[in-house]
Amino acid sequence: MCLFCKIISGDIPNKTVLENENFLAFEDINPQAKIHVLIIPKVHIASFNEMTSNIMQEMTPFIQEVALTLGVKSDGYRLITNIGSNGGQEVGHIHFHLLAGEKLGSII
Repeated sequence: MCLFCKIISGDIPNKTVLENENFLAFEDINPQAKIHVLIIPKVHIASFNEMTSNIMQEMTPFIQEVALTLGVKSDGYRLITNIGSNGGQEVGHIHFHLLAGEKLGSII
């Protein structure tokens, strides 16, 4: 069972920001911005390469609700997913990083 699946099952505690029956958003333990939240589906999907359009369609409004809950929807935020080892993915479970709460520098 992967790290995020253990969080979903409750084996590893987390600081939940928002949750529904299909998705979980929780604070990153190593934040890279004032606000750094990880957003994951509760079903195990290894990476974005395996993501289905149906799950992405359901996940999009959840991510938008997370931004609203955090109070950053109007000010702006960064949404990132890393794919594979060369893309920087460290946990083999699709996840989006939502970073906000301060002016973020350009990454490109």
